Amino acid sequence: MKVKTILVSQPEPKAENSPYQKIVDAEKIKIDFRPFIHVEGVDAKEVRQQKIDLSHYTAVIFTSRNSIDHYFRMAEEMRFKVPDTMRYFCQSEAVAFYLQKYVVYRKRKIYVGKIDFPDLAPLFKK
Repeated sequence: MKVKTILVSQPEPKAENSPYQKIVDAEKIKIDFRPFIHVEGVDAKEVRQQKIDLSHYTAVIFTSRNSIDHYFRMAEEMRFKVPDTMRYFCQSEAVAFYLQKYVVYRKRKIYVGKIDFPDLAPLFKK
């Protein structure tokens, strides 16, 4: 049975020379882009109601660029100055490089896994 359509669970790429476009041209198939996951940030009031105090944590795990944006937006709303001693565990190198937008990139502060979450486990033990 020949494949006629493919469903991709992410937003449609803006670039014309994306790998998906090459597949469409070569195989004459239709690709539907539907983002299945939608992340919405919570406001500072909800975080305070859950009695979460950001100053009690010495490390943060980031799984996406979106999570970085929401964390630092939340810290700003709560008037929490993120300390220089905070450690960051990033799921991939792309996420770690995006973190440079908010903090100075130092090897002693930012730990990077290799795409999968279990790759971070040895870094936790250090």
